[in-house]
Amino acid sequence: MLPLLKFAAAKGQEIFKHEAVDVLAKKFHLSDNELAVLLPSGRSGLFAGRVGWASTYLKQAGLLAATRRGYFQITDEGKKVIQNAPPTINNKYLRQYPTFRDFERRSKKEPQGENGGETNDPTLTPLEVAESAHESLRNELAADLLSKLKESSPSFFEQIVVDLLVQMGYGGSRHDAAKAVGRSGDGGIDGIIKEDKLGLDVVYIQAKRWDANTVGRPAIQQFAGALLAQKASKGIFITTSSFSDDAKKYASQISTRIILIDGDQLTKLMIEHDVGVSTVSLYPVKKIDSDYFDEEV
Repeated sequence: MLPLLKFAAAKGQEIFKHEAVDVLAKKFHLSDNELAVLLPSGRSGLFAGRVGWASTYLKQAGLLAATRRGYFQITDEGKKVIQNAPPTINNKYLRQYPTFRDFERRSKKEPQGENGGETNDPTLTPLEVAESAHESLRNELAADLLSKLKESSPSFFEQIVVDLLVQMGYGGSRHDAAKAVGRSGDGGIDGIIKEDKLGLDVVYIQAKRWDANTVGRPAIQQFAGALLAQKASKGIFITTSSFSDDAKKYASQISTRIILIDGDQLTKLMIEHDVGVSTVSLYPVKKIDSDYFDEEV
């Protein structure tokens, strides 16, 4: 917040929010890779979001003021703060302003910790806190889901794989997939499923419900050989464990296209496509619709 306020003071006039992001990124010597870091949702940039929240907090304290959509500038009170040269500006510092305290009360936030943060990490913005909590719950769910998969019978695990692939758009209808998938009797192949609803191509499947054993190169070689015998060009190898580096390297080098899905990726796909999980509650995060409040003709 302090670097943003200093930039606003040096500018002396209204600032476009994207300009502030660019200037502060250079000040902090951020690389392109660092600027490309997204929030866990993958929908917005981490750094740009922090600059946005910094401007919001400073506005609520009366140190910045919005001039028009996407623009702001420093206020007289903000200039006084810069003249006093505080070592830092955080929530605790901003609580000297009644408007900011009112903002916190409206947001139902209680001061905690020396720096006035609402979590153990006072540098996180409210959106980051929410997304971090969501990611923690998701990771916990994935761990529980993987345990369930490892406890399931081999036949039921194959059925789970079918359900997932159908939800992802493979196999046509659930009825078609049920007929198409099953033990084919061919070494290294557990099932066959349509690649699309029209059945223009098929995908061969190998499903290994393993607990701790890592899938090595020999298992991938066997699967590749089975695909070659079927004159097939596409296969999916799914396991509840993991793949060795040698197995991954081999799969990436052969001409046959084999997709490797380990336990972590399998649970993520199941959660994403609602297979074996159900939604308990939803918490929509909303923001101001700037177009709605645009009075320009």
